[in-house]
Amino acid sequence: MTEFEVDAPLWQVENGSWVFASLPFPVADEIDDLTRGRQGGFGSVRVEVTLGPTTWRTSLFPDKGRETYVLPVKKAVRTAAGVAVGEVVHVRLRLVDV
Repeated sequence: MTEFEVDAPLWQVENGSWVFASLPFPVADEIDDLTRGRQGGFGSVRVEVTLGPTTWRTSLFPDKGRETYVLPVKKAVRTAAGVAVGEVVHVRLRLVDV
């Protein structure tokens, strides 16, 4: 599997409860190149993610407004890692389908 380690800011959807991390542009571009033609619905990319003590499988989603991929980060994961919205987190991403 192809792997990336990134530092990304956590942000919350306005008037919502979803929290995401936005990937750095160069990483998003490389992931897009590596997964073109194998992306799922809405351009999603399956990944295995590690943030702090938690590893889980989810998908990255393209965000046209931010021009990058975003990673959803559940409350349980944020709590286990001791991080909050507004902080920059270190995550390891492994592409599942490459």
